[in-house]
Amino acid sequence: MKLKQLLVGLENLKVKGNLEIEINGIEKNSKEVKEGYLFVAIKGFAVDGHAFIKDAVKNGATAVMIEEGCDLKSIKVPESITVVMAKNTREALAITSSNFYGNPSSKFKLIGVTGTKGKTTTTFMIKEILERAGKKVGLIGTIATYINGKKIQDSDRTTPESLELQKIFKDMVNEGVEAVVMEVSSQSLKLHRVDGCEFDIVLFTNFSEDHISPNEHPDMQDYFNSKLKLFEMCTTGIVNVDDLHGTKILKLFPNNDIITYGIDNYAKVLAKDITVTNSYVDFRVKITDRNERVKTKIPGRFSVYNSLAAICVAQKFGISSDVVKTALEEIKVPGRSELVDNKLEIPIMIDYAHSPESLQNILQAVKSYTRGKVISVFGCGGDRDSGKRAIMGEISGRIADYTFITSDNPRTEDPQKIVNQIEEGMKKTNGKYSVVVDRTEAIQQAIKMATKRDIIVLAGKGHEPYQEINGVKYPYDERIIVKDLIEKIK
Repeated sequence: MKLKQLLVGLENLKVKGNLEIEINGIEKNSKEVKEGYLFVAIKGFAVDGHAFIKDAVKNGATAVMIEEGCDLKSIKVPESITVVMAKNTREALAITSSNFYGNPSSKFKLIGVTGTKGKTTTTFMIKEILERAGKKVGLIGTIATYINGKKIQDSDRTTPESLELQKIFKDMVNEGVEAVVMEVSSQSLKLHRVDGCEFDIVLFTNFSEDHISPNEHPDMQDYFNSKLKLFEMCTTGIVNVDDLHGTKILKLFPNNDIITYGIDNYAKVLAKDITVTNSYVDFRVKITDRNERVKTKIPGRFSVYNSLAAICVAQKFGISSDVVKTALEEIKVPGRSELVDNKLEIPIMIDYAHSPESLQNILQAVKSYTRGKVISVFGCGGDRDSGKRAIMGEISGRIADYTFITSDNPRTEDPQKIVNQIEEGMKKTNGKYSVVVDRTEAIQQAIKMATKRDIIVLAGKGHEPYQEINGVKYPYDERIIVKDLIEKIK
């Protein structure tokens, strides 16, 4: 593809050199550049790509893109190399990547889901409904990328970088995908990763404090403004009106075609007569023109909201209520309030909760509907924020009826040191607990303690199928661990 074709859609560019040259690929990592590539220099939080232009040229780049405001004196580009200056190279990378791969998102229905919580579960619910309706579906999110029901790769971030994202979209087009549902993080919106995407439906789940840090969002307003960008990219939306910021979206985008959902406030898709148990939730809702009883085996009030959001998408696609009901009843989301079937019929839930807020949310949720004890099994990852360890210990001690403090991914830290720090918070409460460093042993003791009336929450690992110790990822799938432990019980 000619360089000038890659630049379609970008404004106010400054160019030195030949725009008619053929470009064989695009890269932002100088080490990955090959002959005939366009190298896009990105100024990152820790590394400035402009410092690697020389390496990119050495590896075969025939064109480089630089950002306005960079130190031109330090950038010595050979005369034979075409130089393009863009106002924002992150934005330019997204647009050129979309152009390079033939604007793939225009070739299927693209559904973007944003919000502080619920993105992963909601996208899986939408995927399940669409697939049961006979559609070929792609999913991109926190857990993994799926194409037509097959897991393609695990994810290292919620929303991929723009170059990778457009390549995935192209692969999905090649596989005949008709609809793609994607988690869209605030960070991806702020950093232009989804620029160049043609969204058909955008969805807002909720908004609460998260991702406030020097490398993410300086304050809550910036965080919310980043999410709003999704509604600027598409006029067809779905919004949770029980969330204060959801109602703000309605006022900010009065001309958009927006379906509302909720429980407490008037909405087009409204849940009534809700029943929550420790193994499922069901509720009544109007789907198309019929009042239906919907059940899903992901317990908790939040599960009602996620289901309603998915139902709104189903209505946009004209999918029958029978298909919707079947999909929601059978859906399982890896590591998100995931109940593990077992012959003892003890409710055992695997959840990715690994921060103070997420641990508090899941424990409060199960506490609200569990008739018996809430048994918490959790640890904290090594080489990460140690300040949260005592906080999480205090949270579990305050909410759970019994806690097993154990190991998570200790990485290069001493597991005993980590659990000791968690225990400091636990001691501030009257909560009953045991310290069992070996995670499998802790799970076994929790199972022996529990009855059918109780619920065990295995928090922290979620969808992860490994335990990371001293740089090595050992196989550790809690579903398999639970199954093996229960099989040994006579």
